[in-house]
Amino acid sequence: MPYPAASDRARDRIHALAVMSVLAVASLVIAVLGATPARVSSTELMGDERTPGQAAFIASHRGGAATAPENTLPAITAALDAGFDYVEVDVALTEDRHPVLMHDKKVDRTTNGHGRLASLTLAEVRELDAGSWFGPAYVGTPVPTFAEFLDALVAADGRAIVELKGEWDAAAAEAAVSDVVARGLERRVVFASFDARTLALAAAGSDVLSRLLIVKQLPSDVVSAVAEAGARGVVVSRKAVLARPDIVEELHANGARVVVYTLNDDTQWDAVTALGVDGIVTDDPHTLSEWQSASAGP
Repeated sequence: MPYPAASDRARDRIHALAVMSVLAVASLVIAVLGATPARVSSTELMGDERTPGQAAFIASHRGGAATAPENTLPAITAALDAGFDYVEVDVALTEDRHPVLMHDKKVDRTTNGHGRLASLTLAEVRELDAGSWFGPAYVGTPVPTFAEFLDALVAADGRAIVELKGEWDAAAAEAAVSDVVARGLERRVVFASFDARTLALAAAGSDVLSRLLIVKQLPSDVVSAVAEAGARGVVVSRKAVLARPDIVEELHANGARVVVYTLNDDTQWDAVTALGVDGIVTDDPHTLSEWQSASAGP
C-alpha cells in the first residue's frame, strides 16, 4: 500500500488537533452546566460488545432510504416495521430554530424547494414536497418535524440514532431533549454529532439520554476523546477503523462501542465484522440482515 502524501498526513494531524480542542471546550461546557455521565449503560443501549466475526446491530440509514424518500415518515415506518435494531435519522434546525428531519444544508436535493434550510421557517419547510423526487407514490410527502418522528418511534416501540446536524444552541438542544423525555424515550434514543459542544448541551438536558461522538479521523487518544465528550462510543468511517483496527478493542475495554458508517456491500461488512464492531449504518439493511444470517456469528 503506498504511503499517503505528506499533505494528507498534515491535514489529518490538523483535524485530530481540532477534534481534541473542541472536546476540551465541550468538557468545560459539561462542567459548567453541571451535566453528569449518562446512566444508561452501553450494554443496555447497544447490547454486549461484539467479538470478531459476530453480527453487529443494524442501523437503517436516513430512516429507510432504500425503500422510501430519506428522512421521511414513510421511510422511517418501513424500517421500523421491518424490525431493524435502529433507524438513523438527521435532524437540523430551521431559521426559527425548529428541528426537522433533513440531511443536507440545502433543501434542493430532497424536496421541490430551494435554498438553505437555516434560511427557511418551519412553515415554509412544511409546504415543501419531500417525496416526489423519489417516486410518484410519494408525491406530497412532507418534511417531518422531530416531534412527529419521535411519535412514530413510540408507536413502533423502536430505537433510533439521531444525528444532530450542525451546531445547536442551548435552547434548541434543551427543547429536543425535552421532546425525547416527554415521550419516555431516553433509553431508546441516542444523540450523535460531529460537534462535541452540541453533545455537551444535550447532556445538560438529561443525565440519562446517551450520546455518540461522530468522527471522520480518529484522535490519537480516542478513549479520552469519548470520555471527555461524555459519550458511549463513536460513529466512525470504515476507512478510519481499518487504518487503526486496535481502536475497537481499546474502546471495548473501556465500555464504549464502535458504530461504522455507511456500508452497503458484503466486502465492507465483512471487513468490519471481522474486527468486532458493534453497529453498522447502511442504506441496505435488508441485504445486510441476510448477509449476517449467512456469514456472521450470532
